[in-house]
Amino acid sequence: MPRSKILIADDNATNVELLEAYLTGVDCEIAVAVDGRDTLDKVASFQPDLILLDVMMPKLNGFEVCQKIKSDPATSKIMVLMVTALNERGDVERAVAAGTDDFLSKPIHKLELLKRVENMLKLRHVTDEVERLRRYIQDMEDSSGPKT
Repeated sequence: MPRSKILIADDNATNVELLEAYLTGVDCEIAVAVDGRDTLDKVASFQPDLILLDVMMPKLNGFEVCQKIKSDPATSKIMVLMVTALNERGDVERAVAAGTDDFLSKPIHKLELLKRVENMLKLRHVTDEVERLRRYIQDMEDSSGPKT
């Protein structure tokens, strides 16, 4: 299985350092984005499996970033875990409407973060494998030609 890629998108350096420290034991490659536009640029260049996405960021907020990622067929399969200090029901509903796969409220608890990251990466890799097998079967059917 290829090494997982996680993009941390947060404009607060302390939050980024904390998340990086929590993820130390996870076998993954990490990149960091500092605002909404930077996040979209890094999604294109880094091609993460999972994004830990802060909601309150400059240029584009997390809701807007998530919606752009999930509405683009090229990036829609990327798992998004919104990490936010917002915890009003309306914020959760906005996150779901934007397409987030899950959300985590601050302050972040290490064990909860690690379990969600682990589960989301497993789901991403299983989904990729199912898609690969689906294409393989389709190619086999296509190459066998019409049955007479």
